[in-house]
Amino acid sequence: MAFPKPSPKRLSNLLKPFRSQTRNYAAPGEGNIPPSKAQYVPSSGTYPKGFLCASAHVGVKASNTRFDDLALIASETPCSAAAVFTQNRFQAAPVTVSREMIRKRGGDGIRAVVVNSGCANAVTGKGGIEDAEKMGKQTDRCFGAAESEDSQTVVMSTGVIGQRLPIQKILNKIPAAYSSLAATHDAWLKAARAICTTDTFPKLLSRPFTLSSAPGTTYHLAGLTKGAGMIHPNMATLLGIVCTDAPISPAAIAPLLSSAIERSFNSISIDGDTSTNDTVALLANGAAGGAEITSEASPAYDEFKTVLTDFAADLAKLVVRDGEGATKFVTIRVKNAPSYAAGKRIGSSIARSPLVKTALYGKDANWGRILCATGYTDGLPAGTIVPEQTSVSFIPSDGSEKLNLLVRGEPEKVDEERAKQILEMEDLEIEVKLREQEGGEEAVYWTCDFSHEYVTINGDYRT
Repeated sequence: MAFPKPSPKRLSNLLKPFRSQTRNYAAPGEGNIPPSKAQYVPSSGTYPKGFLCASAHVGVKASNTRFDDLALIASETPCSAAAVFTQNRFQAAPVTVSREMIRKRGGDGIRAVVVNSGCANAVTGKGGIEDAEKMGKQTDRCFGAAESEDSQTVVMSTGVIGQRLPIQKILNKIPAAYSSLAATHDAWLKAARAICTTDTFPKLLSRPFTLSSAPGTTYHLAGLTKGAGMIHPNMATLLGIVCTDAPISPAAIAPLLSSAIERSFNSISIDGDTSTNDTVALLANGAAGGAEITSEASPAYDEFKTVLTDFAADLAKLVVRDGEGATKFVTIRVKNAPSYAAGKRIGSSIARSPLVKTALYGKDANWGRILCATGYTDGLPAGTIVPEQTSVSFIPSDGSEKLNLLVRGEPEKVDEERAKQILEMEDLEIEVKLREQEGGEEAVYWTCDFSHEYVTINGDYRT
């Protein structure tokens, strides 16, 4: 059967949506930072004393002929260290190796983190474990460690699952990275860029802070992270390295990191997928001096926990801002919940709903989808959600008046033009109040929208 040929005008109209789907992400090997994301790349920083960074080009992926894909972050002196890892049952070789290394050392005497991008070294069997161990031992040798010593290096990898590393190429470049270690902003930024995969920009933050236990002393935090897809607790393909020159004991550092992660990297979602490689490590070398934080009873413990949590949250937000194909940064604030855990469950349910995320991309104020995701949230105590008491609003990022969508279970007459204006903004907050009266706990979750580009990126990720 013959079909009529469409007119040139009709054909042009049919193709128009596809022409507008330009890629705004930097696929591996391209390295272009979209203008809208350049504002998140720091031009300077203040970094912790005694920490150094470097990067090198290995060419882990054959298509990467130009960009550094090996990063080394090191301390001039041994550190206290802790790390949190993915809960995916298929855990990558570097996750297994690094967890065991930290356990054996009791979080003490750790010198470095070595990271490769381009290959995850995940689901690679015994050979993958050996490769991860070799990366750690080669780094140890650079610091003069004896062959018989337990490793002092956290190993991380990110990239394609199910492929072996070009391990000899990596081992050959680790000494070159070591020889170029530096404390400069440029060195930190290059290291942050070297761990990227589908990220469109390097994610780096640094921050000074003080503690009441050490008047007159300025401490520093610095962190680099990567992630743009396969992001969801617990954890989220996400890597993070945070360093501080504050003195923290091996006994105190693990609970401090776990607490910070709960309200930062474990409170974000891009696509609902939890990776095989997720790792966030915290290293503290005490180079700035002062009284050591040894336990929850230490005077500065709660102060540092707050500083670290806020810092980790800001790092995690950069991951969401770089969500694959994302056009929106969305804060979900659940108020007046019976517990933080219950509020967080609801926030997570909304954040991973494809229908909510596609409506946001389409600038459609379809608040019924938000209510639906709230209502099907699993694991909530009885009485957490009472439809007649639930309210939903959009909070504009420009500081203008919020737009009520549902108030105590009753739908509002929505000004669609006003809603569209709010949804045109890059940043948006969704507020869900479980009770009108103030009280209870508040949970905050961060997510992004789903666009055509997300499918494009992940449809050709391996190629």
